[in-house]
Order: sequence, then C-alpha cells, then structure tokens
Amino acid sequence: MTADSAAAPVVRPGSFLTLHYRLAGPGGDLINTFGGKPATLSLGAGELSPAVEEHLLGLAEGTHARFELPAGAAFGERNPEMQQWVARSLLAQLGDPDERYALGDVVQFPTPDGLGSYAGAVIGVKDTAVQFDFNHPLAGQPVTFEVQLIGVL
Repeated sequence: MTADSAAAPVVRPGSFLTLHYRLAGPGGDLINTFGGKPATLSLGAGELSPAVEEHLLGLAEGTHARFELPAGAAFGERNPEMQQWVARSLLAQLGDPDERYALGDVVQFPTPDGLGSYAGAVIGVKDTAVQFDFNHPLAGQPVTFEVQLIGVL
C-alpha cells in the first residue's frame, strides 16, 4: 500500500469516494474500472458489500491496494433458496411479454417498493417458467479486490 502524504484524507464511515476498483473471482473480473472512468460512491450506501467496504476503512487518499478475500467472505455463501422459478405470466406483467430468455441472461427486477432493482441470472427455462439465480455472481467464491483511491471526501 502506498499513500501520497501523511496529511491525505482517510476513508471513514460515510466517506464519499472517487476510485478505481476491480472485483474478480476465479473466473476473472466481474467489475473493473481501471483504464476507464473512475467510480464514485458513498461508503455505507450499499454500493459495495460490507466486507469489501471494511477493507477501505482507514485507507488514505492516493492508496493503491489489493486484498484477497477467502471464499464466501465478500458476498456470503451461495444460498440454494435464492434459485427460484418465476412464472412466465409474472415475467410478462413485469416486462416485455414477448421476451425470450436464454441461459446466462441477467434480468433486472423491480424491488417491491418500486424504488430500486435487483438482478437474477437465468439458469433454467421451461415453457411456463424461467429459473433465476438471485445469488451474487461471486457468492461462495474467493474474491480479489483491488482499489486505487483517487479522492476521499
């Protein structure tokens, strides 16, 4: 880890961050902002998992660090109950009634309050229903978290 100066601001709960980051599992990168536009987020707002955010606390602006999180630490263990069949009639109500679903597709669903969304990956297809996996794609896997803190407010 490196920091530009001792006077650099450090990450605290609620800090607003500008950063490059990479989340990768055994299969490669899930998210990687290096080489592109940096991300901005508010610590504690749920944009990163609590376990990942914990590694940011105390880091100084200018830090470039890499963390190896063991299987399940970053996004929990895989939960078989998070794999569910959804009736095509309900899918038609929530979106395009003519939508075709293929294995591996990621579909966004509205939260019950309508203010947000969550994603599910298609893992099964029948005439009357589609099976989705609502687990985080990195659940139950070891995760590499790399970060470069550009700004801390």
